[in-house]
Amino acid sequence: MEELTISQIARHAAIRPSTIRYYESINLLPPPPRSSGQRRYDPSILHRLSFIKTAQSLGFTLTEIQQFFATSSEQVPISSHWQILAQHKLTEVDALIRRAYHMKRMLQQSLRCNCPTLDDCIDCVLANYQELE
Repeated sequence: MEELTISQIARHAAIRPSTIRYYESINLLPPPPRSSGQRRYDPSILHRLSFIKTAQSLGFTLTEIQQFFATSSEQVPISSHWQILAQHKLTEVDALIRRAYHMKRMLQQSLRCNCPTLDDCIDCVLANYQELE
């Protein structure tokens, strides 16, 4: 199987080469073998990069992804670790949804503002905020 350069991997994964080097530095990607001083990647690395991008789009941080990869060598099934991470992320998403809903209600309430002065408007916003909490 043909090995790919960092530029080829970056192009296929739609990320910058510096991102790949960073992922290597934080152990999200294993260090690749080198040929004449250049990194050479097995095309299978694209699969891991795809997972990293997908996990990020689901809201996982690089630290959380690192933890997931680090647990893959333990005796516990990897699916158990993924379920724990996913449950934790769902809790965070639920809190985010509640906060966004509160923000939306606050902004909708503020659309009714007819205050004549800055001080009146500030008082109105603060009163509405306290009312919605």
